[in-house]
This record gives sequence, C-alpha cells and structure tokens, in this order.
Amino acid sequence: MSEKNSKMRQEILEIPDAVDRLLSTGADNIRAAAQSVRDTDPRFLISVARGSSDHACSYLKYASELLLGLPVASVGPSVSSIYGVDLRAKGSVCLSISQSGQSPDIVGLTRSLRNSGALTIAVTNNSDSRLADVADAVLPLHAGPELSVAATKTFVTSLVSGLWLLAEVKEDAELTGAIQSLPEYLARAAHCDWSAAAETITGRSLFTLGRGPSYAISDEAALKIKETCQIHAESYSAAEVLHGPVSIVEEGFPVISFAANDAAEQATADAADALAEKGAAVFATTAKVSRAQALPVVRTDHWITDPITAITSFYSMVEAVASARGIDPDAPRHLKKVTETV
Repeated sequence: MSEKNSKMRQEILEIPDAVDRLLSTGADNIRAAAQSVRDTDPRFLISVARGSSDHACSYLKYASELLLGLPVASVGPSVSSIYGVDLRAKGSVCLSISQSGQSPDIVGLTRSLRNSGALTIAVTNNSDSRLADVADAVLPLHAGPELSVAATKTFVTSLVSGLWLLAEVKEDAELTGAIQSLPEYLARAAHCDWSAAAETITGRSLFTLGRGPSYAISDEAALKIKETCQIHAESYSAAEVLHGPVSIVEEGFPVISFAANDAAEQATADAADALAEKGAAVFATTAKVSRAQALPVVRTDHWITDPITAITSFYSMVEAVASARGIDPDAPRHLKKVTETV
C-alpha cells in the first residue's frame, strides 16, 4: 500500500508463509504440549508476556475462557523480578510468549512459576533462548527472521500457535481445521484495501475498539499506531468507550472498530454507530454497522480465527500510514527490536 517497500511491509506479506511453515512443522511440539496440559488438568492458566506478546496472551485468554472454560490470569513479571515473590502455582499451566525469549523479567517469572509447580510452555521465535531453557515445553514460531522493529509475523504466529495448542487440548477438529486453512485467508487479508480509514488518520489521536478476542486485537492495533505512526492511540472495550472516553470525540475523530463473526459482533457494531452519530469517523470490520463505514475483511472458517485476518489487514494499513507521514516503520524512534527489562 505504500511506495516504499519497507521491511515491515515485506514481513506482513510473509505472514501467510510463516503461518504455513508453523502449521507444517509445529504439530509434534503442539500435540506433546497439549497432552501435558491435559495430564495436568489445570483449574486455571497463567500468561507471562509484554508488549505485542501480551496482546497475544489477551487473545488467548479469551480463547481459553470461551472454548475451554479455563480462566487465564495475566501476571506482571515484576511480581518475581522486582518484588521477589514466588506465586503458588502448583497445578496451573503457564504460557509465556516472547518473540526473542531473552527479556530477564519474562524468563525469571517463568522460572519461578516452574519452580512453584506450574507446567510452563514457552512460545518463542528463538528456540535457543533463555526462555526456552527454563520452560517445560517450547513451541517454536518458525516465523523466520523479523528485522522490522514492529512485530507483525511473530505476533500472528503467536496467535496461531497458542490457539492451535488450545484446539488440541480441547481435541476440537473443527477449530483445528479452521486453523489449517488460515494461510490462504491471510494471503487475501494482507491485500485488503483500508485506504478509506487511512485517509482519516491525520491528527494526533484516535481510538481502537473491540470486545472479546477482538479487544486483544484492538490493543495490538493501538500499540502499532503509537509505535509506527507516532500517533496517540487508545484501545477500549466497545462497552467501556461509551462511559467516559466518548467525551473527547469530536467531528472527524478517527475510530477503528474490530468485530469478528461472534456473539459480540452486533454490540460492537452498535457502539461503532453510536460514535459515528457523535461525529466520529468510524470504520468497522463488520457489515452490521449502519452509520459507521464497513471495512473490507476476510472472514475465516471459525469465529475465533476472524481476528487473526483482521489484524493482518490492519498491519498493511498502518504501514502505509507511517510511510505517508514520512516515518520509517522499520525503525521507530526510541525503540529497538529486543527490549530487555527486569
């Protein structure tokens, strides 16, 4: 969508192949980890991550709760790395996601949870990382080198890897089949034309919205706008935005609303329309809107996988917005590819 063939753009276009590679090579690790989860029979899961990886965990939280009925608690790494507390985690499953697998706080909390009796599973693009060393099981992403600072293909493969794990735990053949079909849908999603939305992103602020699994995608979208476009973006639940945040909406205020083909779609569409009625320039990934403008989207074979194609289409748009603003999306200011925190 942009004139410059940035590394970010190249890696967005590599997403279908990266997911296909994961699906072709990751089955043994996924199935072994799923069997370990079934053997553990956990009452709850724990997620450990930061940044985009934490948004992947949020998506998987909804997936676990909606598909398995298993609640997921996101634990801040500082509980262990700064405060030195070892949680009572016996009988739980810990899912740690990190594209580099190197941040000391993620590694430290994962190690602490393992020592406390949790089954620890690392999802990472670096099988030789410190995180992989401290986990009971490792799910390699097989995404290949990711050179742009902004994570795209590692985020999508993290979603797919974690969701595939949950599908195998549930022994859900329908969902597993939908996951296996994702590469062809992702190839189409990477080329969806969201230029109408891109043209409204000219100021210094915007909202992204979602509910359920799409709320996690909204969080990721807001981060990418801040990261690559130097625009202040806030992500809200489509239920929460009408409480206080709506007060700052004015004529032409840009809003991108994410909705999948799930039980929250109509409610999310209604919230999008409510903001449009107040003058906002609202774009939504659903045809159920009447005042907001529907964006072209690629629906998949399962409602839980719809958000994965939506974020892929968004990535193509946000890369184009950054380039149009004269910003190099591969090297956002103040950022580096691997951030190590304690």
